[in-house]
This record gives sequence, C-alpha cells and structure tokens, in this order.
Amino acid sequence: MAQVTATPTAPNAQHPEQTVLQRFRRDQPWWLLPLTVVTVLGGFGLYVLWTAFIESPPGSVNHVSEWGPYLSPFFSPLIWKSGPVSPAIFVLWSPLIFRASCYYYRKAYYRSFFLDPPACALGEMRHRAYHGESRFPMVLNNLHRFTLYAALVILGWLWYDAFLAFFSVDPANHGHVWLGLGTGIMLANVVLLTAYTFSCHSLRHLVGGGLDCYSTARLGMARNGAWRALTKINLRHPMWAWLSLFSVMLTDVYIRLLQHGLFVDPHIVF
Repeated sequence: MAQVTATPTAPNAQHPEQTVLQRFRRDQPWWLLPLTVVTVLGGFGLYVLWTAFIESPPGSVNHVSEWGPYLSPFFSPLIWKSGPVSPAIFVLWSPLIFRASCYYYRKAYYRSFFLDPPACALGEMRHRAYHGESRFPMVLNNLHRFTLYAALVILGWLWYDAFLAFFSVDPANHGHVWLGLGTGIMLANVVLLTAYTFSCHSLRHLVGGGLDCYSTARLGMARNGAWRALTKINLRHPMWAWLSLFSVMLTDVYIRLLQHGLFVDPHIVF
C-alpha cells in the first residue's frame, strides 16, 4: 500500500492576500454599509458643527435654535442665549461622547472609518499592530458607563422642553395647550432618545446585569423585572440608535426653518 505524505504549503497559499481594489470587486457589495455609515455619521457631525457653532439667526448675536415654545435639543438645557461662545458647547459634549463610546456605534465606526475590519469574513485592511482600546484616545471608550449618567440628565431636560412646548402658551393666545407639528416632532424625538438611552447595554447591566441571584438581592425581583423590560428594547438598540440620530437632526432642522420664517408652524391652541 502506497504511503501518502502531506506536502507542506505556504501560508495563505489557497487564499492569497487580495488588494484593496480586488476586495471592492467581490460579488457581494460589502463596502456599501461602511460607505453609508461614513456618509451618515460624517454628515451628522458636520451638521452639528454648523448649527451649533456657525449658524446664527439673522440680526441676532446668539446661536440658539428656538422658535416660540420650541427649543432645539442641541441647546438644551439653555445656559445662556448670547455670549462669546455658543451655548451648545455646554450641552453637546454629553450626548456626543455618550454616542461615540456606545458599544454599537463603536462597531459601526471602527468598521466604516477605520476598516477594522471592514466586514465579516473580510481580512484587515491595515497592517499596523492592533492595540484595541488600551491606548489614547480609544481607551476613553471605557468610560461609557459614566457618560450614561450625563446623558440621563440631558434626557430629563429634553422631556422638560417637550412639556414646555405643549403647555407654555402665551396668555395673549387665550389658551393653555399648544398642539402643533413642532410639538409632535419634539415628542417623537424625546421618545426615540429615551428608547436609545434606556436600551443602552450599560444601563441594562446597571439595573440587574451584575447580580448572581435576584431572589437574595435587595429589591431583587423588582430589578429582575426592570432588567427584563430593558432587555426587550435592548434587542433593537441599533434601530433606536439610528432613528434617534435622525430625529435629533430633524427636530433642529424644523426649528431652524421656523426661526428663519420659511413657513409657520401648523398648530392649535386651546
């Protein structure tokens, strides 16, 4: 009986390294998702910089996006209306850092901006040593659970702004409740932001993820119920992340258009 001997092969002989151009020519358009993420997140970042630090109402020295009872979420809570710097600088750092350190967004921009890796079953496109989140500035992502606390404070202010939009009616209008398209947009925005914040993995862990036994812990069964409820919305965390991103931008755009007098907010007062 003849003896068969294995012939040693060079590493990656069956799967030779592909160039970037060859990878773009693959049958499946893996590059479509990274391109979309870069476009959306990059566009959102540019819009935030423009609306918060460059754009200002005509004839005004302030940089606040507001109209009637409506206040843009980029400026809430409103520290001041005029000054040498935009009041958004006191607000935006919290939700932006919260999103930048979010577990889901980290996966999205690692793959899209840094191509690390660009997609499943696709090799790394960079050749530098991988250090994970052990070096600056990526090591700051480990503070995500602490940015959650600041985000919860901002979320409370946004709910207060939505309340004021409904009930801060000028007595001259002879009404007590303002129902307009803007109030609906603001309410939808804060609901989506709440879903995104409360579906956060860190909040889910804070509520009950660190317990070994609910029955012996203080308020254990209540924490178990809260953990189960948060787990249900946590399953859709990526969806809440994108919907809330668009709703924040839409709310500011709508208020900016009202502020510049391009149209009048359709509303009723009673």
